Amino acid sequence: MKLYKMKFLKKHKSNLIFTAIILIIFLTPLGFHLKVFVNRYINFSPSEIPLEEQITLNNYNWQLTDDKGSQIDFNDFNDKVIVINFWSTWCPPCVAEMPSFQKLYDKYQDKVIFLFVANDKTEKVNKFMIDKSYHFQNFYEVSNTPPELISSSIPTTFIINKRGNIIMKKKGATNWNSDFIHTFLNKHI
Repeated sequence: MKLYKMKFLKKHKSNLIFTAIILIIFLTPLGFHLKVFVNRYINFSPSEIPLEEQITLNNYNWQLTDDKGSQIDFNDFNDKVIVINFWSTWCPPCVAEMPSFQKLYDKYQDKVIFLFVANDKTEKVNKFMIDKSYHFQNFYEVSNTPPELISSSIPTTFIINKRGNIIMKKKGATNWNSDFIHTFLNKHI
């Protein structure tokens, strides 16, 4: 019997190791950090939506609130360049792109409107922000998202130009503090 077990283990060693790795990734906190690491370093750059494929927002009727409960009216941002990021603290790709968003925010906060729309409880988001030393402001939806901004996955990021056209849409993590994004934003500011 012992010989059979040894043969079994030797024959299926790679399968057992693979299974153990999968279990670690999906069932432990170490797996979350591994997914964040992979998403941070393996991602694809967004691209500008061709003019003929750009969608224009039909209206800006969208109410948000910040973590202090202050109401934000999306109508106030008409005629401005807007970066909208839908995210959550439990989402590894969301967490992976946050350092680059913080750097982009630091550089463009006076030139671009940033709306980080969190899909979490305020307390959890505030703790995450403190733990990571991020200082951009988060918002929470009060009314329905405009249909043009609805996405079935997070993170999803939209960039809207001054005419209300969605000029970039990116699902998944990316490096938002790249030269490409800087050039792109500078072109539209």
